[in-house]
Amino acid sequence: MGDDNTNNITNTNTNTNTNTITNNRKRKRNRKPKTSETLENPTMPPPITTTTSNSFNQSDVVSNMDLVEPSPSHRRRPRNRSRKSPQTPDTNHQLTPASNGCVTHNVAGWDPAAHGVSARVVPAMDAVVKVFCVHTEPNFSLPWQRKRQYSSSSSGFIISGRRVLTNAHSVEHHTQVKVKKRGSDTKYLATVLAIGTECDIALLTVNDDEFWEGVSPLEFGELPALQDAVTVVGYPIGGDTISVTSGVVSRIEILSYVHGSTELLGLQIDAAINSGNSGGPAFNDKGSCVGIAFQSLKHEDVENIGYVIPTPVINHFIQDYERNGAYTGFPILGVEWQKMENPDLRISMGMKSDQKGVRVRRVDPTAPESKVLRPSDVILSFDRVDIANDGTVPFRHGERIGFSYLISQKYTGDKAEIKVLRDSATHTFNIKLGTHRRLIPAHSKGRPPSYYIVAGFVFTTVSVPYLRSEYGKEYEFEAPVKLLDKLLHAMPQSKDEELVVVSQVLVADINIGYEEIVNTQVLKFNGKPVKNLKSLANMVESCEDEFMKFDLDYDQIVVLRTKTAKAATVDVLVTHCIPSAMSEDLKA
Repeated sequence: MGDDNTNNITNTNTNTNTNTITNNRKRKRNRKPKTSETLENPTMPPPITTTTSNSFNQSDVVSNMDLVEPSPSHRRRPRNRSRKSPQTPDTNHQLTPASNGCVTHNVAGWDPAAHGVSARVVPAMDAVVKVFCVHTEPNFSLPWQRKRQYSSSSSGFIISGRRVLTNAHSVEHHTQVKVKKRGSDTKYLATVLAIGTECDIALLTVNDDEFWEGVSPLEFGELPALQDAVTVVGYPIGGDTISVTSGVVSRIEILSYVHGSTELLGLQIDAAINSGNSGGPAFNDKGSCVGIAFQSLKHEDVENIGYVIPTPVINHFIQDYERNGAYTGFPILGVEWQKMENPDLRISMGMKSDQKGVRVRRVDPTAPESKVLRPSDVILSFDRVDIANDGTVPFRHGERIGFSYLISQKYTGDKAEIKVLRDSATHTFNIKLGTHRRLIPAHSKGRPPSYYIVAGFVFTTVSVPYLRSEYGKEYEFEAPVKLLDKLLHAMPQSKDEELVVVSQVLVADINIGYEEIVNTQVLKFNGKPVKNLKSLANMVESCEDEFMKFDLDYDQIVVLRTKTAKAATVDVLVTHCIPSAMSEDLKA
């Protein structure tokens, strides 16, 4: 998301404990006492410290803090005067229910309208829960094993239908998920209903009826505007109780979602979002939920830049689950396009002075659009919305946004109307939208990795989690150039195509001289192209030739005697304590 490689956008799901030190100082003699204090009510929870944005004015103070009034107990009492009887409880401070389940603070004798501000709406924070998850990740470098389990905590909130929303990365590779309500000491077992990898949202439920008692679900508000106040509530690092931070909406645009490696609509806010805030709601000044906190920007030159999943993306996820009974994903237009801002380029493509659009560079062969779109087509409009030469479309008043926003509002299987310019003639096509499939997947979606072993050669498929496992977080700089080129630019030629590599060679007598082969693509087996890992396993298992020949990238070849190789496989499995020569999905 930044301008250089030092920018680091991170998910914020893991919470750790720190000690908070409070310094209590006694009031010195003759110091002028305070003239106001925060109103308290026995029925209300203790005051919660909030963090305001850099813009500090009266309206911001009222929207982020409880209303205050002068307190008689802090007035200076004349010397030698007898002490008055204790003050009676203040009955003028009332809580008025709001239509969305929140409450407003009303203080008798103080008229907010007279001061040019409105009474604050306190979000229904009882609907915000803490999510505890135990993760057990697959070991992509040793695909027959799993890594050591670890625990994390994050935030979530209750919505209608006895459901809980949180982030997908908060429950990724989960083995157990529990939730705890505010002010409760009980953790309830939760069931994961759906995980939206692309949008980084997960849907949970709790079977125990006790969990749902006395809690009202949150209601969603509209997409906020720039400079609208937002309040992020959750359970971040630094303590165990609920935390509130406040700020404003500073940007609305198509953002890169780190967890799903996709680009969807997002909000940038200046409220602090720290580890543990993930999955927590962001409220507007009316107490309605306008988003889910999910990632933040970490860089030495910036501070307090957080990102929120807005309500259009949340509603799309929920409605997709309700329509299909499962999460099907966000559709995408399977093309790569080029801007048409250069006037000479537009003239050469046969565009008129009043025509605008983007040029198609490549079409994904596996996408439905490949049947109607061609390279060098100029996309003029999508669903009758004109596309500008820079690829943007109108978005609310005075704003523009990438036209991929229009596509993301559709559902998988929906149809859309596309107008294109081809050979100076205009054509209109109705296409069926589908999800995008990459040659190197960005995510395993909870499935264990596939593998196949023969004569000590470990074959597996390449994915982003695999590259991260092999080369660390800096895999974009450390991985082989050819694999990175395929990651960024390659398109699958068929729906079942995979990138198969020799991950490593487990040392045995039969593979002497091949030990240094690592992460090298397998192109052919006995002269036949290798389409995916399952086809390779089937060809090796059914091979009756005297020799097995593997053609690898960089013009390398591996030749093994068939009978000796299959016999040596058993010894390799026993030596390295590997339960099977192939993963369960290949056995099916």
